[in-house]
Amino acid sequence: MTFESLPPGLILVLGAFLLPLLRGRARGGVALLLPAIALVQVWTLPDGPALSVGFLDYRIVPVQADALSRLFATIFLVMAAGGALFALNQRTVVELSAAFVYGGSAVGVAMAGDLISVFVFWELMAVASTLVLWSAGTAQAYGASLRYVMMHLAGGVILMVGIVAHVNATGDVSFHAMRPESLGTWLILLGFLINAGAPPVSAWLPDAYPEASWSGMVFLSAFTTKTAVYVLIRGFPGAEILVFVGLFMVFYGIIYALLENDMRRILAYSIVNQVGFMVTGIGIGTEMALNGAAAHAFTHIIYKALLLMSAGSVLYMTGKRKCTDLGGLFQSMPVTTICGIIGALAISSFPWTSGFVSKSMISQAAADQHLASAWLLLTAASAGVFLHAGIKFPWFVFFQKDSGLRPADPPWNMRAAMILFAALCVGIGVFPEPFYRLLPFPVTYEPYTVPHVLEMLQLLSFSGLAFFLLLPMMKRTLTITLDTDWIYRRLGPQLVRLIGGGLVAVDRTVRKTWFLGVRNVLVVAERLHGGRGIFARTWSTGDMALVTLVLLGASLAVFYF
Repeated sequence: MTFESLPPGLILVLGAFLLPLLRGRARGGVALLLPAIALVQVWTLPDGPALSVGFLDYRIVPVQADALSRLFATIFLVMAAGGALFALNQRTVVELSAAFVYGGSAVGVAMAGDLISVFVFWELMAVASTLVLWSAGTAQAYGASLRYVMMHLAGGVILMVGIVAHVNATGDVSFHAMRPESLGTWLILLGFLINAGAPPVSAWLPDAYPEASWSGMVFLSAFTTKTAVYVLIRGFPGAEILVFVGLFMVFYGIIYALLENDMRRILAYSIVNQVGFMVTGIGIGTEMALNGAAAHAFTHIIYKALLLMSAGSVLYMTGKRKCTDLGGLFQSMPVTTICGIIGALAISSFPWTSGFVSKSMISQAAADQHLASAWLLLTAASAGVFLHAGIKFPWFVFFQKDSGLRPADPPWNMRAAMILFAALCVGIGVFPEPFYRLLPFPVTYEPYTVPHVLEMLQLLSFSGLAFFLLLPMMKRTLTITLDTDWIYRRLGPQLVRLIGGGLVAVDRTVRKTWFLGVRNVLVVAERLHGGRGIFARTWSTGDMALVTLVLLGASLAVFYF
């Protein structure tokens, strides 16, 4: 293996073990340099397989490049660099090292040309992301990390069984487009959807991500769900079931985000909502739709990281994360406020932001295929996104009531990371053509038509009006929302206690019955053999001969009759 064929993700994975050996500026410099080296490697790889090795009776292709893999590898590496810049003040080096293994594994999935390589990097992502979460060092993070890793290891087992079944049926380990027709492909699809955060197993995401540190959630938001989007684009384009799954995710995320009081749980549910748009596009399956899903994954990583950097800065400077505890921060945190507003506009698909030039491609694909219901639902969902992320998050965190808090903007590196990602949101939105050239298929879409711009401005204006008219209903209280994780976080332990108590009672009854039975046997034996019992007396030879004759006669009778 030469450097030219070295897996780009491996540069981050190996570099992660170098970071704990460095201190101060040296660590920060290496953390920013490693993604840049890997990015150069991504763009110098030729199209097609760059590395092929033998494994058992199969040919494994850990490195294979094309437009789709380069697009996702590029944004994963940009995210690794931006996240590292934001996290320079993080005291524990475990988080940054784990985040680089995590990001490098995501790049590995994007560049893998076979299912076995995908699975290896997939599981490495699960372990590394758990370490990112665990490194927050709180009891809540530890508990969430256990639930998180159990869910993802279970998804990994499902994926592994699906791969084994698929390879056994076809004899082919290459990673290409499939149809969910056999047991193997259905299990592979299910394994991918678990990582995508598809309900009813999406509760792991809002349960775990908000418990990470102020910088950890920035990394967590980027890799797991977007690698799932990548493998769905690669493996199941045009699978109709994904249209229904995606639309369900869209509204599921909106409803729960509107109910939330925790600013980071709002943004966590928003991830489910936004991935739903991408999954819907993958299900539609046309070139326009797949371009839209890939483009929206790219832009989503940027604006969601920006929103979480804004929220992380608030948490870093105030130690608070509940909307009911915040407000009025625009007075002392102007940079954080402006960057948060730009991220909110981008996620809402406001014209001249990155979300506008990516999400609209998916809606246009639905219209082109005459999927009227899907188009209407996606349009309605766009209004819902503006309600929960475009207005609710910045309004309750930075404006609404004056909480009396007067924290300053965060340190320079955190401000620099936010400004960089805000510039990307605006730059891609204003100049989409260079971005469109990165997409896997030729783009013939023009986002800035007068009808489209007016339609989106009208939609966002009426959504904003609805928010402020319904503001009394939007105000949050110190409550929590119950998701499907209630089954294994509340119902499960109660059932275990109930069943366990029943088993203990049965065990006690059995033990008591057994003890009484043994005791009765001993009493009878004592009566027969002890003291003056019948078997304790001395019997004459004639009596014993008579007893023996009777027993022998009884045995013969049983034997013959």
